[in-house]
Amino acid sequence: MKADHFDQQKLLALAAEDVALGQLAHRRRTLPENAAVEAAAGKERELATAVVRAETEVRDLQREVKRLEGDVETVRARVTRDQGLLDSGSVSAKQMTDLQHEMQSLARRQSDLEDQELELMEQLETAEVALAEAQEGQQTAQAELERAQQLRDDALADIADGTAQHEAARTEAAARIPADLLALYERIRTQTGSTGAAVLKARQCQGCRIELFGKELAAVRNADPHEVVRCDNCGRILVRTAESGL
Repeated sequence: MKADHFDQQKLLALAAEDVALGQLAHRRRTLPENAAVEAAAGKERELATAVVRAETEVRDLQREVKRLEGDVETVRARVTRDQGLLDSGSVSAKQMTDLQHEMQSLARRQSDLEDQELELMEQLETAEVALAEAQEGQQTAQAELERAQQLRDDALADIADGTAQHEAARTEAAARIPADLLALYERIRTQTGSTGAAVLKARQCQGCRIELFGKELAAVRNADPHEVVRCDNCGRILVRTAESGL
């Protein structure tokens, strides 16, 4: 295939845009901000789980404290009733003895319940502190997640802007290249996954970084300037310039 030597050189501008677009696509795939968002989201989920656990513990303790308070009130009411019977003088000696024994038992029961209640109140206080710390940690983690997401979104927006600019420049560069030469370039670009042409500099293909020797070098050196020559190693169109070392 033949193409004007200067048209072949126009391929380098197109290849430069493809390189830039490839770099932007790679940056999008490997964006460190994505990893930062994932890490922040994981931390926020971890702390959210801790908040749920702490809330559950607080509710359980509150429920248990309320139950004990009810038990204590029941015992106190029974003591008040028994004391009222004793004070009324309307009971027999045997009933009085029984009531006194019951009140002693109730006093012990009340003391045990109040001790349990006190212990639970201390546990509840500790659990409430842990809950507050977990909630504060979750709020901090949420703020960090939002900051990480904003940084990621900013980076993606920057990539999108750069991509749009290079796509426009690529379209402009492609429009200056003859259709048949452009079609060959695009076919090779699809095969290489990067560019369809590379400059030959100091006898080295700048696409695959392989230096030309022997028959390959002689063939390129002796080729007509308008002949489209390709790298035997990577298949790209070799664009010859004054720096090709031929």
